[in-house]
Amino acid sequence: MKLWDKGISIDKKIEQFTVGNDREIDIHIAKYDVIASKAHAKMLHKIGILTTIELEQLLGGLDLLANEIEAGEFVIDEQFEDVHSKIEYELTKTLGEVGKKIHTARSRNDQVLVALQLYYKEELKEVKAKTKVLFDTLLELAETYKDNLLPGYTHLQVAMPSSFGLWFSAYAELLIDDVYMLDAASKIVDQNPLGSAAGYGSSFPIDREFTTNEMEFATLKYNVVAAQMSRGKSERTIAASLGSLGNTLARFAMDVCLYMSQNFGFISFPDELTTGSSIMPHKKNPDVFELIRGKCNKIQALQSEMVLITNNLPSGYHRDYQLLKENVIQAFEDIKVVLDIFSFSIAQIKVKDINLEDDKYKFLFTVDNINTLVVDGMSFRDAYKKIGGEVEAGTYTPDTSKKHTHLGSIHNLGLTEISRKFPKE
Repeated sequence: MKLWDKGISIDKKIEQFTVGNDREIDIHIAKYDVIASKAHAKMLHKIGILTTIELEQLLGGLDLLANEIEAGEFVIDEQFEDVHSKIEYELTKTLGEVGKKIHTARSRNDQVLVALQLYYKEELKEVKAKTKVLFDTLLELAETYKDNLLPGYTHLQVAMPSSFGLWFSAYAELLIDDVYMLDAASKIVDQNPLGSAAGYGSSFPIDREFTTNEMEFATLKYNVVAAQMSRGKSERTIAASLGSLGNTLARFAMDVCLYMSQNFGFISFPDELTTGSSIMPHKKNPDVFELIRGKCNKIQALQSEMVLITNNLPSGYHRDYQLLKENVIQAFEDIKVVLDIFSFSIAQIKVKDINLEDDKYKFLFTVDNINTLVVDGMSFRDAYKKIGGEVEAGTYTPDTSKKHTHLGSIHNLGLTEISRKFPKE
């Protein structure tokens, strides 16, 4: 069944190519098509298109479908082009002529749009909630390890002393920036497109404010052409926000892999969180974090795909838009799994004591030593030249007596302030 079927047969190869794998993908938005259909039916009743009995019948039928979807029993068979045709078929099969009235005053275009907008809203909210779990975990770790020294690096060269508390809370605060992006994407998709029909509105006296309130959208997309053109723009914005989060997680995962290596040896994890080698029995590999890094880099590539699919398309609907759904939906699924596994794994990190007497850390405290001379009255430039000269001459002896003072006075973690910055609902 196709919503656009006029009784004209279509070549099987063309049908397979145009439908693609929409049946599988649309399972993710089935719940939201039902929600939108219920709101649309109530609006049709409000403007006199449906009788009270017809509305009750449609709502009852839609509730049954919602229960099937919730139970995982809803299947889009091969005879259907997508979830929208399946739902209308089931309503017609159950209710007869009443089921055929559900499509009055809407097009498959705004039907797809509104289901996707509802799906995106919910998924962005869930991603934000999972990000908050990781955020809280990192702040707890920062508090626990705020006094554990960690060599800081610039250009992958030993630079200055840092702390594990600073490391954990740095990534926590970066997550706040990513949530700002998620919130921006949420605001963009929180606009009701239903009623734009095929992109040029409906001649029926529809009440778009009613459906906006019914589906709990913050506002509606007033211009019907703009509503249709928002498809693609929403996906590009979502891809940018997920990519920003993916960038933070990928960089963090890279740090973990680096710090686990024997050449650094700063951290470890329980054996059950690592994997081994088929020929090297000593290996305990950070495969989890390598996969996190790879998945997040893949998510970062999504924005380019969304731009290339939609770039320079003229106004109006184009079938290219069908290609946006699959990888955006997959990106949501991937980022949620990544956030869950990251929170689970990082909570079990084992922070090691680092021997700062090791010769490779000999110059870690040069800046502190310069600052000590400045406090004692020497100009910064002379102090810099003095310590620099000692380094070059091989006569430099590090003074690590104030290493904990460095952490206490310079590296104020500001954990309470960081916690307050996380955006509320």
